[in-house]
Amino acid sequence: MKYEHFTKHSRNELSVLLNKGYSLRSISKVLGKSHSSVSREVSRNKVNGVYTPDKASHKAYVRRYRAKRQSMKITTNPWLEDYIKQKMGSGSRWTPEQISGRLKFENNDVSIISSKSIYNWLDTVHGQDFIQYLPYKKPYRRKKKTNSKRGIIKNRVFIEHRPDEINNRTRIGDFEIDVLGTTKTEKERLAGVVDRQARYFDIKRVPQLRKAMTAYDKMLKSLNALSATLDNGFENARHEQLEIPTFFCHAYSSWEKGGIENSFQRLRKFIPKKSKLSEYTDEQLSAIVDVMNNTPRKCLGFKTPKEVFFDKPIQLTVPKVQLTKCCTWG
Repeated sequence: MKYEHFTKHSRNELSVLLNKGYSLRSISKVLGKSHSSVSREVSRNKVNGVYTPDKASHKAYVRRYRAKRQSMKITTNPWLEDYIKQKMGSGSRWTPEQISGRLKFENNDVSIISSKSIYNWLDTVHGQDFIQYLPYKKPYRRKKKTNSKRGIIKNRVFIEHRPDEINNRTRIGDFEIDVLGTTKTEKERLAGVVDRQARYFDIKRVPQLRKAMTAYDKMLKSLNALSATLDNGFENARHEQLEIPTFFCHAYSSWEKGGIENSFQRLRKFIPKKSKLSEYTDEQLSAIVDVMNNTPRKCLGFKTPKEVFFDKPIQLTVPKVQLTKCCTWG
């Protein structure tokens, strides 16, 4: 259905039908608009719980005027527009946050333009060409709120109640767990676990997302896990199946389980985004994990995760090099 803005006439019709008690779905069919458009129009532009066409038109006008003013702040200032284009271009690829923050820093901590205003400018014809230089190649969108009951997990304990010995990474056996993202057309997933202290990493292929908890259970028991930190995905609703203390991150706070996020980022060196898991055998996946666990890490004093986790240093054979004495030596 082609989208068209609400006009004064359509708002009058909408108001009359609402007062007669028609449902939003019935009204949407009469107006030839989608149900979501009618619902959004009523929720955005009603005043004190009542939808009035004149007030609704005024609210819509003010909203569009303010949005236009945000982009005009850039387009009417050639220096600012050139600065943003130069920093966002293919040479630098700065993000709107970096541009806004740098301008504030150079202006003695006085803000010149907000990152939100730059994102609004990108949504206009003046900034469309620069969307391609954003990290995700699309303008910022506010996350939609959801009241879905599916997201409510029973008996959750959030990480602010996690013991200090886990927070401070003072022992082996405290794991972070998650599922590696993949293409929407593929049902297979990779369930991953990583030890918070040793950074020891393991993965297991699962046929579908809801089977992830079974894979976690097998991996964690084989590694003698003492606790697990996880997110609020619906696949974690059966967290009590793990039979160990579990701690949940807050919504949209992936940094609260940074260990597994970092491990997945390292895994992407071997399995790039948009790759199909069906192209990798179980032997190849095991070999990748083995390479990661035998790679020295700076945070471990250049020991490997495998050495730290199993407390068995690996003796590397370093060839002895015979140095020829130079004539400049004393």
